[in-house]
Amino acid sequence: MNQNKNHKVVTLVLICFSVYLTASAMSLIFNVHWQPLDRVNLLSDLFVYKTEPSAKNTKASTQKIITEQSPEQDFQLYKKPEFITNFYKGDSICALPRLAAKIARLQKTKKGKIRIAYFGDSMIEGDLLTQTLRRLLQQELGGYGVGFVPITSNVNGFRQTVTCAASGWKDTNFMTSGAKNLYISGHIFTGNGTAQYRDNTIKNNDVSIRKSILFGKADNGSLTFNNQTISINGKEWVNSQMLSDDTSHTIKIHSNTASMPLYGVSFESENGVFLDNFSFRGITGVELAKINDEVFEAINQNTPYDLIVLQYGVNLLFRPNDKNYDYYAQRMVPVLARLKKDFPNTDFLLISSADRAFRYNGEMKTAVGMPNLIQTQAQLAFENGLAFYNQFESMGGENAIVKWAQQNPPLANKDYIHPNAKGGDVLAEKIFRAMMNDYKKYNPKTKNKK
Repeated sequence: MNQNKNHKVVTLVLICFSVYLTASAMSLIFNVHWQPLDRVNLLSDLFVYKTEPSAKNTKASTQKIITEQSPEQDFQLYKKPEFITNFYKGDSICALPRLAAKIARLQKTKKGKIRIAYFGDSMIEGDLLTQTLRRLLQQELGGYGVGFVPITSNVNGFRQTVTCAASGWKDTNFMTSGAKNLYISGHIFTGNGTAQYRDNTIKNNDVSIRKSILFGKADNGSLTFNNQTISINGKEWVNSQMLSDDTSHTIKIHSNTASMPLYGVSFESENGVFLDNFSFRGITGVELAKINDEVFEAINQNTPYDLIVLQYGVNLLFRPNDKNYDYYAQRMVPVLARLKKDFPNTDFLLISSADRAFRYNGEMKTAVGMPNLIQTQAQLAFENGLAFYNQFESMGGENAIVKWAQQNPPLANKDYIHPNAKGGDVLAEKIFRAMMNDYKKYNPKTKNKK
């Protein structure tokens, strides 16, 4: 008899507990609240709560409870190779959510453009690395065209993705004393110059490509395009004017107004992914501080970028025994702050330095300051809300550049600094896979941490 009563008590307790647990869960899931239950909710300690004013009553006393899980951050994630991280733990955290949202939309509708600005030094000069990354992205997501091309360049004879023959231009750039009003490429071109371009990335001759000229403030300027004179006018710091939209992949221009500031030309199809190469030899990234906010803002207003990539570092390793890069971090912080302010809807990806070597005791080895530099760059990303990619570890870590230069066939030059074209392809493929793996984590129904 007593056993039967005990059984009934246990059953009753279990039933009450189940009802209580279910009510607690339903309260959180459907955001339905009853004050007595909220005070003793069985699941409340499993969630982080914040409050916001009720839509019906804005008084502070009337609140609705919102649950939000807060992922843990782990700075050590910067060491992981072939991986894009925003330092939040978890296999479902997308580090580049804005870019991922655009990719999802483009895949669904096949309409629209994704723009990527890829800044770097001589490691991407001549479109190395970026030419392969662009090709892989366009193969995966659509799009034709090399994107931005400067009016002229010191690597015209080296770059394979564009054929450019240019003469008669004055180049004012990052290295010019007192230079002002530079484009984000670090250049501005003036003079009665002539240039002819061919986009070599397009293999389909039936693809219609929009060719445009990019320029600064111009009043009653004149340009000869394919033997026709056209007027160039623009009141913005950055202006774009279409020259043609057809299946021709070659254009020729001549500036009839010597004072007119020109930046470059662009080749783009109607839809797809477009990656602009902004390489400048010998810089570290702090030079971007020389670009006016008005230039950044004009670009963001008219042709905004969905992703800005910053790949620098190798030029900080110019002395073999340097180990402290705090001075660099101090100078880069305001640059990153300006970029984030002027491109508020853009994802940012900081890519670390690749490996470089010096001779120590007669043997080529990774620079002794490399670990400190990579950690400094990761700290910049961590503290300023940028995603991070460890290129040093992705290419193999310590002494990778030595192995790359000495293997057969080689992947790097014997300067033990620069990957060659084959090495650039390898680096690009790794970055592409990391980007696609990050995109797979994107879930439009959840708020990915940024």
